[in-house]
Amino acid sequence: MELHEYTRYDAVGLAGLVARGEVTPAELADAAQAAIAAVNPRINAVVESWPAENAPVPGGTPLAGVPFLIKDLAVSMKGKRVELGSRLAAGNVAGEDSFLMRRFRRAGLVTLGRTGTPEFAFSTTTEPVLYGAARNPWDLTRTPGGSSGGSAAAVAAGVTPLAHATDAAGSIRVPAASTGLFGLKPTRGRVSLGPEADEVFNGLAVHGGLSRTVRDSAALLDLIQGPETGDPYFAERPRRPYLEEITREPGRLRVGLVTTPGSGRAVEPAVTGATLAAARLLESLGHQVDVTTVELGVSWEEFVLANARLWCANLVQWIDGFAEAFGRPVDESTVEPEMLASYAWGRTVSGAEFVHALDVRNRVARSIGARFEARDLLLTPTLPELPMALNTYGQGAENADGPGWVEHLFHRSPFTAAFNVAGTPAMSVPLGSDPATGMPIGVQFAAGYGREDLLFRLAAQLEKAEPWAERKPGVWAGDTP
Repeated sequence: MELHEYTRYDAVGLAGLVARGEVTPAELADAAQAAIAAVNPRINAVVESWPAENAPVPGGTPLAGVPFLIKDLAVSMKGKRVELGSRLAAGNVAGEDSFLMRRFRRAGLVTLGRTGTPEFAFSTTTEPVLYGAARNPWDLTRTPGGSSGGSAAAVAAGVTPLAHATDAAGSIRVPAASTGLFGLKPTRGRVSLGPEADEVFNGLAVHGGLSRTVRDSAALLDLIQGPETGDPYFAERPRRPYLEEITREPGRLRVGLVTTPGSGRAVEPAVTGATLAAARLLESLGHQVDVTTVELGVSWEEFVLANARLWCANLVQWIDGFAEAFGRPVDESTVEPEMLASYAWGRTVSGAEFVHALDVRNRVARSIGARFEARDLLLTPTLPELPMALNTYGQGAENADGPGWVEHLFHRSPFTAAFNVAGTPAMSVPLGSDPATGMPIGVQFAAGYGREDLLFRLAAQLEKAEPWAERKPGVWAGDTP
């Protein structure tokens, strides 16, 4: 299969070719490897690639035989390295598949490599020292976002039609918005994090994926959702498959429009314009839109501090664990400056402060949840600005401690983290673009707990009204001779 043919299809489309016997999984894997060779030297999205395994590919699923990539964090594939973007964890090899990896295999996905992430996923840009910066296929001088930036860059450039991603403060939605992709953060408890963890960042982090089409993300979530043995809690199973939901009309939705973040920071005019255009599109489709705010239930300062306590205390366990496992020092030779500062501050968080942070999580979840009693969805920008130039993300936070770094991170992405703390689903939809640069702009929709069905229905309606999958960045595997 030629690259220009391979990149014409989304994941469900490729799986259809396999099911009809028109192409084999091995031929698709060869095409994906050719795509990696063609574009990865320019975008640095895939930090390690592997040949397809010799084991038979399970059939009978909407994604059987499709090439796939996993993020270098939070998912373990037996015998493969998982290094969390850190020199401290360099060479770490997984002894067993995680629950999620088993589900990827049962789905028939053919995993061919791992994608770049910032160190310990503590950023919304992907510029780790370990493997270097991932680059945005729309503009190689800009970030593809983070922390799932490698996955986003790979999918946006046509390497694979979808890829694994995680999200603890926006790490699916931020790179989706930055690279013109669809990205949905599921409900807390929708996808198992086991067996090595019951929660990641105390329930802030979830697994998901990035794709060019809505149906690919729907198919993936259908195949990976549901509890595993030992999970501390799980979201109620959906009433019907998400692939079926995207064929259903959403009905007339009540949507609250939010254009200013809780931090009060300014939003770039192009982003505001794209968000208002999305609101007008909703109204043209028969939905009701009214202006509102996101009420956190706590001050912005208390929100940031609580997140910093949860993030940095968890970071201590990760860093200490890898340092002990590999006999490595925790210093500038193994850990990046922002992480060293966050680690040092995390060691000072007391048990009482940690419990207070969990109380803030509860208050935010109750307050955000109440916003969906009078409305079905909230609409916000995904990001307040266009993707940043590489090597500029940390400017202004060079000497930050743990709370200072989290404040900086939330300044860069002030609309997304509230829905991680609340545990509610949210998605970034690539509806806009900047008139001056052509860079994609994503808008965010959030729903109440367990209501991915609503999000998928609306996303399919928007995709039909304003198709985006045919928009191609400057670096595109399908353009390779």
